[in-house]
Amino acid sequence: MSQIAQDHDDLAYNVFAKACPSRGTLEHVTGRWGGLTLGALYEGSLRFNELRRRVDGVSEKMLSQTLHALERDGLVRRDAQPTNPPRVDYELTPLGRQVAERLLALIHCVEGAMDDVLAARARYDETRGAL
Repeated sequence: MSQIAQDHDDLAYNVFAKACPSRGTLEHVTGRWGGLTLGALYEGSLRFNELRRRVDGVSEKMLSQTLHALERDGLVRRDAQPTNPPRVDYELTPLGRQVAERLLALIHCVEGAMDDVLAARARYDETRGAL
């Protein structure tokens, strides 16, 4: 058994188990909008519309759902100011910062490897036919 598998067996939660609550959090973090939202908030506190502009392509509805899920998981803090009009800021919690740091490492890895990825796609399409 590998050290990673052995370490994983010692954990209280197992994301590979269907009923484990960590699976839902992993889905929130790695889903299409969750990772981008966490990455954007790593730069600092943002208002809803600022965040929506930063995460290009996300709808208002999807961003709202994503923020609710991340807030519920304890990764994002919502700060509503009782002003007129109301001001709402979103920022990462300490746990959210930890998760976002790891996500950003993955994001930078993917961005840095895109020349290789695009070349691999071209080779694949050439041998199997473009999709």
